[in-house]
Amino acid sequence: MKQSAVTVPITRVGQERLRVQDFVAVEEPLQIRLNGADLAITMRTPGNDDELSVGFLYSEGILPGRDAIAEITTGANSISIALTAEAAPDVSGQTRHFYLTSSCGVCGKASVDALIVAGCSAPPRDTPKISRAVLQRLPETLRATQAVFDRTGGLHAAGLFDAQGTLQLVREDVGRHNAVDKLVGRSVLDGRVPLHDSILMLSGRISFELVQKALMAGIGTVVAVGAPSSLAVETALRFGMTLTGFVRDGRFNVYAGEERITE
Repeated sequence: MKQSAVTVPITRVGQERLRVQDFVAVEEPLQIRLNGADLAITMRTPGNDDELSVGFLYSEGILPGRDAIAEITTGANSISIALTAEAAPDVSGQTRHFYLTSSCGVCGKASVDALIVAGCSAPPRDTPKISRAVLQRLPETLRATQAVFDRTGGLHAAGLFDAQGTLQLVREDVGRHNAVDKLVGRSVLDGRVPLHDSILMLSGRISFELVQKALMAGIGTVVAVGAPSSLAVETALRFGMTLTGFVRDGRFNVYAGEERITE
């Protein structure tokens, strides 16, 4: 099993210069192959590669569900997913044999209308209800689970919570979109999608790609310690999602879907 963090020699500069060893997060490429053909390369933190790949395919509308998976084969920095004949999509005409950085996600899919084409539907508007007090506790609960971040300071985290603030699942990665893909992929493999009763908590900002992935997984509430982008807000408003940012120091901003947040 590959490590998620390694030590490197550094010079720590303060009142004096010290040569010490420090932890850094591992970033390596992962080649994703679908039905024998190269589909994508993403830079990620090794670990949970099957979840990452399944979550990526699901959030892109390529994989309809776990029953469509015939086989998953993992190699050295590569993973191959074979779909059943009934579920195998025709991707021969797609030009999306793309390279994904650990920060940008699927940057080519940047329109709200594309989500509708991909079969994304609005989550239920009345669930889950989350109290203000519970919402404010989510960042602290997520932060307490970030073991690799504690050593490196270099990873994003994404967590699934229920409406009572109980942590259901957490994943870390150098890429914020990878962390979410791992959560979605695990949920697909466990047969838990759509995640209508779950809340997605992010350790950073909220980009369009992350809102896209949440919507494809049926998540109606996204909470983050950082800011949303304009397209993330537009998408949340279009699909009736609750979008909350800057959750810190007893405050937060609600950009969409205030009706799900109770006192």
